[in-house]
Amino acid sequence: MKPYGDKVRRRSSAAASSQLAPDIARLIDHSLLHPEASRADILRLCAEAKQFGFASVVVNPYWVRLVAKELHGTSVKVGTVVGFPLGASLPAVKVFETEEALKLGAQEIDMVINIGALKLGENELVEREIRSLAAACHRAGAICKVILETALLTDEEKVRACKLAQAAGADFVKTSSGFGPGGATARDVALLRQVVGAAMGVKAAGGIRTLADFSKMVSAGATRIGTSASGKILREATRGVLPASPKQLRAARKSKRALAGRKRLPSGR
Repeated sequence: MKPYGDKVRRRSSAAASSQLAPDIARLIDHSLLHPEASRADILRLCAEAKQFGFASVVVNPYWVRLVAKELHGTSVKVGTVVGFPLGASLPAVKVFETEEALKLGAQEIDMVINIGALKLGENELVEREIRSLAAACHRAGAICKVILETALLTDEEKVRACKLAQAAGADFVKTSSGFGPGGATARDVALLRQVVGAAMGVKAAGGIRTLADFSKMVSAGATRIGTSASGKILREATRGVLPASPKQLRAARKSKRALAGRKRLPSGR
């Protein structure tokens, strides 16, 4: 027979994890970006987001109008992607796509940088493009996240991309699209956090499927997690598998609130 103390400790651990589940949910962008996603899939995604209180729902632009309708009156933000997943669209096309998504109700834009231009050292082009999209977002009271696709970059390119995004006024840097050759790593998240400091958010995305993955990313400095395995992560939390410490989650929430405070409000809204 197992000691009574072990049972108490297990119950205590489960209770602590259950209490942390809402804090975990508030750091997650509940995402569905597969091209074959159906209307039923999107409605289910929104229902889950409302049930668990995720930070946002992230979908392809076609679904933004529906998601905005479904999430109206809730705290869950409407997110979408631009220049996705390759980042090689013309800058004017990315701006147009951003503005149209914002009109439909998007509140968060995850844009893919021009990866080829970055690798060629065309820093001015990369910064100018990010600045145009960030400005469009801020005019509408939205935030701009910059997808770097870190699996395709050297460390020097990752650092340079972060500095360009920061100089251009973006709100977040993000590791990956989830469609590249690799996803988020704790090492990359830590590097991005080191470069941008506390002034920007860092979003980890790509391959984050478990509570252990979530914990590693938050511990490394991520303040937002993009994943399609949100439900699985929360189920693990409520089963008593303790994730990142409460201190780490509090730090992530504090950074998130600071970023929200610096977001510019839209005029006339």
